[in-house]
Amino acid sequence: MEYVFLPLKRYAQFTGRSRRKEFWFFWLFYVAGMFIFSLLDSALGLGGQTSGYAEGASVGFSTSGGVLTFIFLVALVVPMLAVAVRRLHDSDKSGWMILIGLIPLFGWLYLLYLYVQPGTAGPNKYGPDPKADDGQVFA
Repeated sequence: MEYVFLPLKRYAQFTGRSRRKEFWFFWLFYVAGMFIFSLLDSALGLGGQTSGYAEGASVGFSTSGGVLTFIFLVALVVPMLAVAVRRLHDSDKSGWMILIGLIPLFGWLYLLYLYVQPGTAGPNKYGPDPKADDGQVFA
């Protein structure tokens, strides 16, 4: 649970490195929060919509956000960018590489590739190895 709140503690810190575990747990928290707040918006009548369908063997569900979802999104946009930049630093890449995500399809796929790669073992020009704190330099 520590990895979910670590990016919030380092709210606007774009320096240093972040482990894959920290990055992906925060993304999971972000997606789960968006889903929960969109359901709350729909239930409370704050602009969200929720719909579902079942036709034969096909089942689907759709939800869109409203006011609460927007507030959640705005509150977490800075820590989301910061943890993404620190994740790129862990791979010894510049934080500006996040802009490659603006290239349709290729950019997102390349960023995904960088996010799933293990970080460089030992210190790099962006700081010490975050795994060194756990005693796991390689893994």
